[in-house]
Amino acid sequence: MPALTSVSGFPRIGANRELKKIIEGYWKGANSLDDVRATAKELRAKHWKLQAEAGIELIPSNDFSYYDQLLDTAILLNAVPQRYQRLAFENAEDTLFAIGRGYQGERGDVTALPMKKWFTTNYHYIVPEIEPSTDIKLVGSKPFEEFAEAKALGILTKPVFIGPYTFLKLARNPQAEELNVDRGLINVTAAAYAEILTKFATLGAQWVQFDEPYLVLDKEPGDVELFKALYAKILPAREGVNSEGGNGKVKLLLNTYFGHIADIYETVNLFGFDGIGLDLIEGKDENLAAVEKFGVAQDTTLFAGVINGRNIWRNDYAVSLGLIDALKQKTGKVAVSTASSLLHVPFSTAGESGLSDEVRRHFAFAVEKLGELEDIAELAQLDDDAKRSSQALQGNQALFDGTRVAEDAAVSQRLAALSDADFVRQPARAERQQLQREALNLPLLPTTTIGSFPQTKDVRAERAKLRKGEIDQASYDEFIRGKIDEVIAHQEQIGLDVLVHGEFERNDMVEYFGQNLNGFLFTKNAWVQSYGTRCVKPPIVWGDVSRANPITVEWSAYAQSRTKHWMKGMLTGPVTILNWSWPREDVSHELQTRQLALAIRDEVLDLEKAGIRIIQIDEAALREKLPLRKTDWHAKYLDWAVPAFRLVHSAVQPTTQIHTHMCYSEFNDIIRDIDAMDADVISFEASRGDLVVLDAIHDANFETEAGPGVYDIHSPRIPSEHELEERIDAILEKIDASKVWINPDCGLKTRGNAETWPSLTNLVEAAKAERARLAR
Repeated sequence: MPALTSVSGFPRIGANRELKKIIEGYWKGANSLDDVRATAKELRAKHWKLQAEAGIELIPSNDFSYYDQLLDTAILLNAVPQRYQRLAFENAEDTLFAIGRGYQGERGDVTALPMKKWFTTNYHYIVPEIEPSTDIKLVGSKPFEEFAEAKALGILTKPVFIGPYTFLKLARNPQAEELNVDRGLINVTAAAYAEILTKFATLGAQWVQFDEPYLVLDKEPGDVELFKALYAKILPAREGVNSEGGNGKVKLLLNTYFGHIADIYETVNLFGFDGIGLDLIEGKDENLAAVEKFGVAQDTTLFAGVINGRNIWRNDYAVSLGLIDALKQKTGKVAVSTASSLLHVPFSTAGESGLSDEVRRHFAFAVEKLGELEDIAELAQLDDDAKRSSQALQGNQALFDGTRVAEDAAVSQRLAALSDADFVRQPARAERQQLQREALNLPLLPTTTIGSFPQTKDVRAERAKLRKGEIDQASYDEFIRGKIDEVIAHQEQIGLDVLVHGEFERNDMVEYFGQNLNGFLFTKNAWVQSYGTRCVKPPIVWGDVSRANPITVEWSAYAQSRTKHWMKGMLTGPVTILNWSWPREDVSHELQTRQLALAIRDEVLDLEKAGIRIIQIDEAALREKLPLRKTDWHAKYLDWAVPAFRLVHSAVQPTTQIHTHMCYSEFNDIIRDIDAMDADVISFEASRGDLVVLDAIHDANFETEAGPGVYDIHSPRIPSEHELEERIDAILEKIDASKVWINPDCGLKTRGNAETWPSLTNLVEAAKAERARLAR
């Protein structure tokens, strides 16, 4: 009999982004809430049936969300701040959207809750807010309704939840530096999760999954005690009364991912969970060593996370079977599972007609990973002879035995020729900054934007016409020149100091560069959810990378020719290109990043030759892939990621000003490493984090000039001039005015003109008011 199969979570946005489209239509007034609910129900049913037809036994429910699963958890536990409750929406979905996006209208004006990256992924979660007055208790019915929904289709699902330990570790108290997790909060949180188990025992669920990814992080004082206190109260609730009136018991799977739990595995094992999920992709060696050392409790099933939920390459069956065999040396109870939720991969390779069969056979998206999971489960129960003769194993092995791509000798030679001097810019930054102030002659508190302007319907329509052959390249280029002229004129009109050309020619900040680099492949529909309804379509790193031709020079030079203001050249940095692509698995990330750095270095130098004196090299995702264990930060990441950025800009002239930008992340703990990137100016996404990065900048004697974002571009609300002045005041309390830039949080691509221009006008006026105040 094949091993038990389990999926931790499944993409919810839909094969064709149906959920995104229906929700955004609702926000625009084009669809009703009933339309949204109907589409959501159709998607859930489709996804459950897909998994059932693939033979998956433990199919997740409650992994669906209109916006974010952690936000759903907060709402389920009654952790909804009063300012959102006071909006008094008739429909719960509208309250959820207000928390995630902010709200500005007749019911009030509230900003969204903070948003952060979900561990080392490009997915963003909404940070729960727990105040002393918050009454944590189970109040929602969503998980139970979805379980019943699936059951009505004949599918008994495994309900999935963000676990209590992870929930409390990620939550915050907005009135204090950190959340005070006292005995009372532990007790009420544990009671709510215990009630979840009791209800599902009553409803006849066989398994419930609590996700505890925070267990893979380093432990702070009190963490182990917190975990033990929570689960000591939760685990007894597995016993219940089933729907037929007899004794019922639900099994609890403690699921972990994104790393290893070697430092707490013994404690977890002694609790006697019915199942423990171990990531055997990112935490392989340490997790296996912990199982070898401490064994497995008698009644515990180990869920072997051997299917990668973070990348799109085919699984190497021989490797996965070897991992399962290693676990079987310690226990006869081994299930086969995804290493994490499949939320982080595209839906299916079906329909990717732009990729040849020879290329596509190397990839497995979410649907294809279901087949891999079932294959491995069936192979795992065969003896060695039967495995070797299996067509599934032979076909898979042939894929990995072949040579997929040849090495590019020119790229290898260029890498080998690099010296230490190629990673150091001269002169030192303080001297460069003085030279740049004299050469650029910008005012105090210079204003700028992060790069992109709204990609309105007409821009997308023209791009589609070009793609379909309805217009020629010359017509498209003329259209883009017109958009650039418009956005320059508007920026000049409102008084921005450093302009951008708007990036109207770019579909995506990574894909656009990949299309002009050797070594990349592209998909038609491989979308992945990033936050809310925002989706991205990462390119694929297929082979060695080099620049095929200049990428941005022509448009940047044209834009500079249309204004007397300084125009920023806009580039995506090598670490971000790799982190927001599907990287190769046959060579290291370090090697791929260095190849990308050389390609972007060529572009930087060409921009400088074309007269661009301010160049922004975005490293939005630098913090994103920082290892979760601090002991791994430098040797496994920063020691090569930071030099790669320096390689990109080290050869420019002292008077050329290098900017960079970073997205939602916790920068405080690597602020000195960010300074070591040796940029001249950095802009941060900071507004949703209440500008907490300012303390780190102040304490580190940060040398780089900084532009902490003064308003949240992910929300449709328009900040007032007074609100922005207060934010600038907060920045100036921590950073000297001579080193401060004023800018939004991020690029404006996803916003509309109706929100963008009033917000930027208020930003400029606030900066002018602050300059006047400082001059008095």
